[in-house]
Amino acid sequence: MAPAPDLAAPPELVLTRVIAAPRALVFRAWTDAAHAARWWGPQGFTTLSCAIDARPGGRFRVGMRSPAGTSHWKQGTYREVVAPERLVFTYAWEDAAGRPGHQMLVTITFAEQDGRTRLTLRQTGFESVESRDAHQGGWTSCLARFAADLAPA
Repeated sequence: MAPAPDLAAPPELVLTRVIAAPRALVFRAWTDAAHAARWWGPQGFTTLSCAIDARPGGRFRVGMRSPAGTSHWKQGTYREVVAPERLVFTYAWEDAAGRPGHQMLVTITFAEQDGRTRLTLRQTGFESVESRDAHQGGWTSCLARFAADLAPA
């Protein structure tokens, strides 16, 4: 019999994808604003702005527009940048005045796998299971765009 889930444990999101590109390129695509502007956001969203200062203490801010025309902004601060292995950053949606809301933590690891890259995204600090599940849909769609952007021609 499987152990019962710990209902008191905070919800966590873990996604793993194998990307058909070398690790250095995959890492660069996460830390270069011009690259990230092409893929950051769910399918159908367009990038309004993408600023990335990928160094410990550096910040990022991304604005995107949904297919319905709604703007969404997120921001964070890099805690760890270990090229080409690991990124750790805070993540918060902005309110209408540009103030960050509830802060979460995202850790991304990049591992070589036969000339490809195994990317693992771990996000913690959700306020609810529903919030985690909404982020799962967004990140899953975003990672599909990311993989397509880096796919060999």
